[in-house]
Amino acid sequence: MTTTVGKPVPRIDALDKVTGRAAYVGDLEIPGMVHGLILRSPWPHARVLSIDSTEAERLPGVLGVLTRDHLEGIDAYFGSVVRDRPIVAMDKVRYQGEPVAAVAARDLATAQEALELIRVEYEELPLVSEMEEALVPGSPALHETNLCAEQHYDWGDVEEGFAQSDRVFEDTFTFPMVYHYALEPHTSIGHYTNQGITVWSTAQHPFLVRSDLARMFGFSLHQVRIIVPYLGGGFGSKSYTKMEPLAVALSKVAGRPVRLALSVEEAFKTVRRHAARLTVKTGVKLDGTFVARECLIYLDTGAYADNGPLVAGRAGERIAGPYRWPSLKVSSSAVYTNSTPAGSFRSIGAPQAAWASESQVDIIAHDLGIDPLEIRIKNMVSRGEEVRRGQRPLEGDPATGLRLAAEAVGWDDEAAEESGRAVSSALVTGKGLGCNLSGVGSSPTSTALVRMHVDGTLTVLVGTTELGQGSRSAMAQVASEELTVPMDSVDVISSDTSIVPYDRSTGSSRSTTLMGLAVQDGAIEVKDQLLELAALHFESPVEELSIEEGQVLCRGESIGFGELIQEEFGGVAGELMGRGYVTPRSHGGRLAQSPVFWEVGISAAEVELDVETGAIRIPHYVSVADVGKAINPQQCEGQDEGAAMQGLGHTLFEEMLYEDGQLLNPNLIDYKVPTFAELPDKLETILIENGDGPGPFGSKGLGEGGIVAAGPAVANAIFRATGVRIKELPLTPERVWRALRRARGQD
Repeated sequence: MTTTVGKPVPRIDALDKVTGRAAYVGDLEIPGMVHGLILRSPWPHARVLSIDSTEAERLPGVLGVLTRDHLEGIDAYFGSVVRDRPIVAMDKVRYQGEPVAAVAARDLATAQEALELIRVEYEELPLVSEMEEALVPGSPALHETNLCAEQHYDWGDVEEGFAQSDRVFEDTFTFPMVYHYALEPHTSIGHYTNQGITVWSTAQHPFLVRSDLARMFGFSLHQVRIIVPYLGGGFGSKSYTKMEPLAVALSKVAGRPVRLALSVEEAFKTVRRHAARLTVKTGVKLDGTFVARECLIYLDTGAYADNGPLVAGRAGERIAGPYRWPSLKVSSSAVYTNSTPAGSFRSIGAPQAAWASESQVDIIAHDLGIDPLEIRIKNMVSRGEEVRRGQRPLEGDPATGLRLAAEAVGWDDEAAEESGRAVSSALVTGKGLGCNLSGVGSSPTSTALVRMHVDGTLTVLVGTTELGQGSRSAMAQVASEELTVPMDSVDVISSDTSIVPYDRSTGSSRSTTLMGLAVQDGAIEVKDQLLELAALHFESPVEELSIEEGQVLCRGESIGFGELIQEEFGGVAGELMGRGYVTPRSHGGRLAQSPVFWEVGISAAEVELDVETGAIRIPHYVSVADVGKAINPQQCEGQDEGAAMQGLGHTLFEEMLYEDGQLLNPNLIDYKVPTFAELPDKLETILIENGDGPGPFGSKGLGEGGIVAAGPAVANAIFRATGVRIKELPLTPERVWRALRRARGQD
């Protein structure tokens, strides 16, 4: 169910724009293509002494074998922030499942047989499995140091703030490793020739992949083409470069296009979300006024950096929450361990930060005897306030969203008194809140091209990757609305770097806001050209013209867009083209200040807990999204609900488990993701529309906020139901049951 609140704004309704069955990379048949398989290390940390692939190379049907010895002429390392990840293992392996070699063969059976013929000699090295252990002086080093990156920021004087506080609270929270589980695992087809590279891939950021491959293989950008036919989900797992260099390098040695299609288990060993340990120290007045906060964050970035440094920065910024802090000090570090590399995952660093921040807010409220809703409202930043020093002031009103969420689950004085009441001898209920404010990491760099054909229809070219979020529909709607043409007259082409204009990436809730703005600008340029042509046709000033339903109107007369193009080009020929550029300097420079906009994540949960088993049921869950303007309300609802369910996944049961460096549950039997059985009885999304976003028609992105506050909302509800505070996710029945027993002195 969706509820919309805010100023009355024009409604743009549309279903997803579907133009036939979408092609996935795994469905493509490229002429001459052969199959590739990867040999992965069984060791989590070992020196690679030797690799012998002679027998594999001689096997009939094998077209090429790739090891570290076959990388001549290639810059073998990549990474979105730190170039520390090799195409295949070089001197040593750093996690169980790291690629050591790859085989290209005419069929998968031959490729598998060839893998078994490759002989690798390892020397086992000491394991680094815990962040605390990794940072101890003298511990085994994965790289030159186990400290991947650290970020610091502060203002005010936290020590003086603590001295002025009536109470100081300090708590430590942990957050698990989580797997994205997009329905389509990573798949890449690489085709290397002396003239250039073509890659078909499951890439969220095709232009960034193009840049990496051009550098690594020594080509210019125009010689590298990345095609993303359609993506079966991403959630950040397919951000930046992943399997593409390996597919291209294998194609180089095989002399053919090569497809690498990962299994779910292999995808588990490609990227994950950062596990975290967060210590939060907060000073407050007895009336609940926040005075000072100091935070220490450690993020497990795994064997390679990926975007760990960025996650460390975002987690550090987001742990302050949506609150005023006279004094704030944050230190956030990404730490190398012998585990799957961690990277982008829907709202990087925010679920970890909100888990700690919002859990402690409830701890403070309970200790001071203040309603958890009221202590949040009391300290929450308001519209126009500076959220972080030197950054963009807040354009939204999170207090209104929090009140709406609380009201939706029946949060009032009477409900507060009833929280924790027994439903039966074994069942108790509670209600909890959670909220956070994230400065989105959206780079304001997008371009678009809008082409109007001689029949008045449109082709819109964008670099945004369609991965199920509905970007094609949103772009079509923006062009349709701006030029007053029907949606079925607009086609959107995306994600082929040789055809579409540049877009930095697909993620950080940026596509509708920034690419949508580029599309709108391109449509406006087409509209201006139409009005100029109509001014010649009617011999009238542009100021007297208007457009409506695919026509230009002037003093009771009208002419269709197509007719104007025919007049200009002298027949049924030609087209108009509109360009859209979004840069830090465009649009009056209003996108230059960071962040482009603030994304609010607000959740309220009603929880029913079986105290005898620890099992949790959620009768009612509410998520609030401040979208500025809902370009497509159905898709907004779907994005927010999907994010909420992912948040409930890592809240209730999702966790990657390691023992002695071995991943124990790299499959969808042992690793549980939410199903329809885990849906809340009532899942509600509230959309706030005030037209205050920087995107087209006042829109701003969503899709990440819904995942952020699920953990603390549920844990806070459990506390209000039982008086037991749990500081470790996920809230599995066993973990909850043990916590309840400890509280009763029975464990």
